[in-house]
Amino acid sequence: MLLTHLLQNLQVLEAQGSTDIEIAQIRFDSRAVQPGDVFVAVRGAAVDGHQFIDKAIEKGAVAVIAEHTPGFIIHHSSFIIVKDSAEALGQMASTFYGNPSEEIALVGITGTNGKTTTVTLLWQLFTELGYKCGLIGTVENKVGQELIPSTHTTPDAVRLHELLRQMTDAGCSQVFMEISSHAVHQRRIAGAVFAGGVFTNLTHDHLDYHQTFAKYRDAKKKFFDDLPKTAFALTNADDKNGALMLQNTRADKHTYGLKKPADFKAKIIENSLEGLHLELDGAEIHARMIGEFNAYNLAAAYGVAMLLESKPSRFSKPTRFQEKNEILTALSNLPGAEGRFDYINHPSKPGCIGIVDYAHTPDALEKVLETIAKLKKKNSRVITVTGAGGDRDKTKRPIMAQVSARLSDQLILTSDNPRTEDPAAILKDMEAGLDTAGLKKTLTIQDREQAIKTAIRLAGPNDVILVAGKGHEKYQDIMGVKYPFDDKAILFRMMNDE
Repeated sequence: MLLTHLLQNLQVLEAQGSTDIEIAQIRFDSRAVQPGDVFVAVRGAAVDGHQFIDKAIEKGAVAVIAEHTPGFIIHHSSFIIVKDSAEALGQMASTFYGNPSEEIALVGITGTNGKTTTVTLLWQLFTELGYKCGLIGTVENKVGQELIPSTHTTPDAVRLHELLRQMTDAGCSQVFMEISSHAVHQRRIAGAVFAGGVFTNLTHDHLDYHQTFAKYRDAKKKFFDDLPKTAFALTNADDKNGALMLQNTRADKHTYGLKKPADFKAKIIENSLEGLHLELDGAEIHARMIGEFNAYNLAAAYGVAMLLESKPSRFSKPTRFQEKNEILTALSNLPGAEGRFDYINHPSKPGCIGIVDYAHTPDALEKVLETIAKLKKKNSRVITVTGAGGDRDKTKRPIMAQVSARLSDQLILTSDNPRTEDPAAILKDMEAGLDTAGLKKTLTIQDREQAIKTAIRLAGPNDVILVAGKGHEKYQDIMGVKYPFDDKAILFRMMNDE
């Protein structure tokens, strides 16, 4: 593709050299540059791509996109100056892959908790209703039924548009995508045209990156600020930040919720380990999922389905279902996302269950434990195994321990993904949040497998074991190495070995 064509949607401040040259591929990592590529110098959180312009040219970049000129003379390569190279990267990637997001209904889901479950529910729902869909998320990416490994909640801009083109070419009519605050701030979704956006909730998380809650909140809000007027914006009416997300959006505004008035209202009739009995938009359904938080996720998925089907736009497809009852019937059969309130019955201790959940923030832990408190039998004990990730927000560690101790009968603090930090230091940070009563009911066992084994041994009939923090993950990240580790598989094996 000609560089001139790639630049057509950019605000070029200055151009040196010819733009009438053929571009083989777009790169933002100088190490990946090959002869004939264009290199886009992006300022990252840790590294500034402008420092590697010379390396990119040495490796054969025929053009460079940057925010300022380097401190040396450039020969044989074109040099383009733009205001925001991260934004330029996304716009160029979209053009390079033929603007795939304009050919599908792309829906982004953002918020602290519930993104993965809501995205998974939407993919399952629309697949159940006969559509071929794409999914982009934390656990995995899907093109129809084809699985593609996922390394980030939201992929980089080039990979994103490549994935969207792959999904469009495969015949997908909808794509449901998790939108992280990092991705919005780093402009990883630049160039993507959304048919809709969903806000789940906002709680304490990622302050290691954003530094303040206000900056974290504003990153989420920018996603809605940037939605086109052809899109819809659907927010949680019960979250105090829901209205803020809609404040400056041009999109068509809608709400869902359980408590306050909302366009798509849900009400819990019964919540048990057998599932949820809900009234949703005036009709009753029985869902296989458990807990109030999943009632919100189901309401959000229902709202998206209704909005996609009823909103006339260039994203519309020939509808296969006109009645809301068909959507509700399909929702009632969905299993939800892996590692989100997954539970296993102990084979030799009657009534004892183990639950694996991805909860890794204070709010998520509180919601899961409060749900367990409502569902467990009167004399059942709750034994919680949890830790905190390394190289992440340290301020939430003592709060996570405090919440877990308050809502558990026995707490076992253990290693999560320590990454490059000392696991013992992470556990000390967590212990700092415990008062005398909390410390009395807490064990600290650094080895995660031993911690799970201890919890199972301590549990009696009718007790509930919560293993929190890693959920769907099949590894433990220690000093840059991802060792095989699966909470659910270990829990299952140890329960059956007793």
